[in-house]
Amino acid sequence: MSMVLWAGPAGVTVERARQLLGEQGHEVVRCAGPHEITEAVNADISVVVVEVGPQPDHGVEWIRQAAAAAPDHPLIVVTERPSWEAAAAATRARAVDVLATPADDSRVGSAVARAVSLRARRRELARLREGLVGPAFEDLIGDSPPMRRLYRVLTRVAPSRASVLITGDTGTGKELVARAVHRRSPRRDGPFVAINCAAVPESLLESELFGHVKGAFTDARTARKGLFQRANGGTLFLDEVGDMPLGLQAKLLRALQERTVRPVGGDEEVSFDVRVVGATHQDLDQLVEEGKFRRDLYYRLAVIHVEVPCLSERGADVRELARVGMQRAEPDLDPLPEISDAVARLLLEYPWPGNVRELFNAMEHALALQDGDEITLGDLPSRIRAWHSAGPAERAEEGGELVTLDEVERRHILRVLQASGGSRQRAATILGVDRKTLYRKLKQFSLAEGDEA
Repeated sequence: MSMVLWAGPAGVTVERARQLLGEQGHEVVRCAGPHEITEAVNADISVVVVEVGPQPDHGVEWIRQAAAAAPDHPLIVVTERPSWEAAAAATRARAVDVLATPADDSRVGSAVARAVSLRARRRELARLREGLVGPAFEDLIGDSPPMRRLYRVLTRVAPSRASVLITGDTGTGKELVARAVHRRSPRRDGPFVAINCAAVPESLLESELFGHVKGAFTDARTARKGLFQRANGGTLFLDEVGDMPLGLQAKLLRALQERTVRPVGGDEEVSFDVRVVGATHQDLDQLVEEGKFRRDLYYRLAVIHVEVPCLSERGADVRELARVGMQRAEPDLDPLPEISDAVARLLLEYPWPGNVRELFNAMEHALALQDGDEITLGDLPSRIRAWHSAGPAERAEEGGELVTLDEVERRHILRVLQASGGSRQRAATILGVDRKTLYRKLKQFSLAEGDEA
């Protein structure tokens, strides 16, 4: 139901409008004075209607007040005596429609319906613009091209009911992405329940997910709802789902297919209404090929696949994130120390294998050591200073040695794999080759899994 604010003198028109619009599913809220419009306008109001009475001058004041109080709401002007002053005020206020009374019911109803639709489109456009071009998207921060692409994907993905699989290296913020999907979805008012599948022992994970009945196992003195039931009406986030044991994967697949769970030790199925969002830093394609992850579960989870970019791909975002890291580490520190030019350059050059998590840790370390009003190189963690001191040649592990093209290629693949945290999928993307080509190269250079090299 949409709400219509009707501002104007009491009379037959507003009462007739209340009845007519009520039949069409709208609620009419009356405002008796021009200065009450500001107090009456709120987020629930979709349309503002100003009724100009027999004195046009009074109507102009009503229109002005409505335009000032509700600049983002569609405005409809209903006038008993059309005048040049009222028409000019309506034009300046960008009224979407002007109706002369007595107007027939169909015109009033159609005008309000068009205005309600216009309000909805404006709000949707504002939301899209916020996600597409804003420096932040929910709790995600950054305005680099990779993050803008991520925001565009999330804007399209969030309203869907489909399962989502979020992949990316450790520390890139996959849970923040999952929360953004939840907050932009129709389930935003429901619970967001998260579990790290790698942090819970296999013997307890099934009970955590599906619940258990009283007496199902030792110490099960009472029945307990699982996360699927606790997340009912909302979103269940399965972090590090790639680490889920194979035996439990089959039960998870059945739950996703049937939309029911059976508590441990129970005989009855319990239905649930949950959107599942999974996340992993592992290459699930590779795990499927190795028989460590069920192919059918992979397809069920990855209906929509979202890839979170590494920090090293995000360019100037690192400086903004560095300041955010300092603010979170010392929320009461004002002003924050400046970042020296040397540190700013290093922040852009360093590969950040631990991504945003490593950056926040580095800035907290720097704040604890800094003495003055500026973060310097000496305030950074030793591993980052050592990387900086090594120089490009040593970092490339080539040391000026003249080597063959094959050796150059081998070393470059090694560096990309290290920067990718061992993710072959990410390494293949950076190298610009498909996964099969990368596997062939790894085998050629004796870098396959299990080889000490």
